[in-house]
Amino acid sequence: MRIRVLLVAAATLLPLTACSSSSGDDDPAGKPKAAGFPYTVTNCGVKTTYQAPPERAVPMNQHATEVLLELGLKDRIAGTAYLDDKVLPAYEKAYKALPVLAKEYPSYEKLLAANPDFVYGGYASAFAAGQGRSREALAKSGVKSRLNIEGCAKKPVTMDDVYREVRETGATFGVRDRAEKWVRAAEAELAGAAKRAKGAKAPSVFVYDSGDKTAFTAGGKGIGNDIIERAGGRNVMADLDKPFGDASWETVVDRRPDVVLIYDYGAMTVAQKKKRLLDDPALKDVPAIKNKRFAVLPLSDVVLGVRAPGAVKKLSEQLR
Repeated sequence: MRIRVLLVAAATLLPLTACSSSSGDDDPAGKPKAAGFPYTVTNCGVKTTYQAPPERAVPMNQHATEVLLELGLKDRIAGTAYLDDKVLPAYEKAYKALPVLAKEYPSYEKLLAANPDFVYGGYASAFAAGQGRSREALAKSGVKSRLNIEGCAKKPVTMDDVYREVRETGATFGVRDRAEKWVRAAEAELAGAAKRAKGAKAPSVFVYDSGDKTAFTAGGKGIGNDIIERAGGRNVMADLDKPFGDASWETVVDRRPDVVLIYDYGAMTVAQKKKRLLDDPALKDVPAIKNKRFAVLPLSDVVLGVRAPGAVKKLSEQLR
């Protein structure tokens, strides 16, 4: 499955404290400084100074693209790549106007052909060194970069990290006010979700991303775990010390989840995933399977991006 490839590639990158540094001068001679610049940020171990906002960004992975679109930056996107599922209706018109460099990741040569001054990776695999797209290689070509902080987190990520992602991206592009407006709206939305979930019994939830011999699921380190908890549920695989990982079916049976949350993406449809679970005789006594109790969220809802606050409400409604 696609998410497996992304995580395997992520493992090839160095951790937060071991990444190299890059910085540079963006300011053309004689051009006045933009408000809020120079701006320096350390992202996943890479320290970068921006003398001016990027003008030709290439976001790779859907949630990176959607962060830029939410911040009203479509005119500064030179191209995009790697759509996991359908873009939200609010972004559809803007997305259709963007050049798509590749169905998945573009080659390094094709990426540079778009003449980017900034590349924004949603997953660590966007900067896979083995495919020539490392952040170090981009820096040598004069291209700055950012990795979504879920891709290098050393501790469980939460909505506070979502806010940080949006704020730092907003500051990078000189639109701090837009970022703060989004954060305030997200905080209000989550406060409402917390009120609705308060006092309700927390159903136990097992995430089924994919897998046959083992269950590829959401662990306790990713934003998906925080979404489940805020929606009033309890992730039965929260002790898995990574955002995503494999669990044995025996563990699923032992932990007797009340609900199966299916991640909707890729070649296998939701109906096919349900059938795989319902047809497995080993799972027949699991409460969620016995009661055919399923919830569904698109993959783009459960990664660290602008959809995450809305995903809490969507899941909360399905858990009641």
